Parts: sequence; C-alpha cells; structure tokens
Amino acid sequence: MRTRLLALSILGVAVALAGCHHGTRPDGSSVDKKGVTDMASFESFIGTHPTAEEFKKMYPGVQLMLPGMISTMEMRYDNSRFFPQMDNGGHIVGGDFH
Repeated sequence: MRTRLLALSILGVAVALAGCHHGTRPDGSSVDKKGVTDMASFESFIGTHPTAEEFKKMYPGVQLMLPGMISTMEMRYDNSRFFPQMDNGGHIVGGDFH
C-alpha cells in the first residue's frame, strides 16, 4: 500500500515538473509565462493583425478569450487575459485586458 502511494506521489511530481520549462518564441526570445509586461512590443504585435494561432505561439502565457468563450469575473492586474476584437477574416485587430 505504501509502495503504491509512493509511486503515485513520484508520478504526480514528475508530471507537474514536466510542464516546467523555459519556452521560446519563433523569433528566439524567451516566453514570459505570467502576462504581458512590454506593452509597446505587444501593441506592435497586435498591429500586424495576427490570427489566434499566431497570438498563442507568441504569447502562450496569456489567455486569449475569443468571442463566445465563457470567462470568470475575477480581476487580473497582470495582463494575462486578453479579450480581442476580431475582423471578419479571424484576425485580431485590437482588444483589451480584463
């Protein structure tokens, strides 16, 4: 019984640590998992009218709330949840953080 519990505990720790890595963007810069801190760079990126997939590759630490998605009402002050404005072609043309 104790051996099984120990094995499951070790497996749980291994799974938790498997997600801890330092990611990089396609341009080679490091990924900030907390949220957007460089607003000028972020605004410049949004100015390129990226798709949702391009946004998720560039900012994997930011939750992209696409139209129709349900979200909670908590306040986030770390720029980690972005509500985009989309054009008819599915490109992000603006938006704001909540």
